Amino acid sequence: MSMRLRSMAALAAAGCALALLGACSSVKETHAYQAETFPSDTPFQYYSSKAPAAACEVAKRALLSQGYQVNDSKPTNIQGEKYFRPTPDKASRLAITLVCLPSNLGTAIYANALETEFEMKSKGSSAGVSVSAIGSLSLPWAADKDSLVKVGEETVTSTDFYRRLFDLIKALDGDDE
Repeated sequence: MSMRLRSMAALAAAGCALALLGACSSVKETHAYQAETFPSDTPFQYYSSKAPAAACEVAKRALLSQGYQVNDSKPTNIQGEKYFRPTPDKASRLAITLVCLPSNLGTAIYANALETEFEMKSKGSSAGVSVSAIGSLSLPWAADKDSLVKVGEETVTSTDFYRRLFDLIKALDGDDE
């Protein structure tokens, strides 16, 4: 019986050791939302003394003045985008959304920018020819097919970026705030 107890104790010890080893080797996954602090002082907003539609009109003009393509389907929700090609094999798109909402100071303009990055990827191709009397033949073509592939996307969080955007809106707005 004591031999059996020793065997069970050895199994229990081995089980505990495996559990501890498993706990040490498992890495706890972190998520981006865990670092989100929601501070009240934010670079993503600007206040205008104008009404929401008029404030968004000024913001739309600011984007247009910098070469952004603007979707003007809603007067208080502006979406603009601009494309960049820093190198021949890379491209990026900067999409900016501006939302104008009434506030106790007139209008709050909220901005959000999203940068999407693309890389050129090549793919070889081949073609097949089939003739009923002869059979089929597959030939590789030397030509490659290039295409831009999305490789990343990130919300722009740079305080300086939003400061520059809101400085331009402020200059066009005429407010002295």
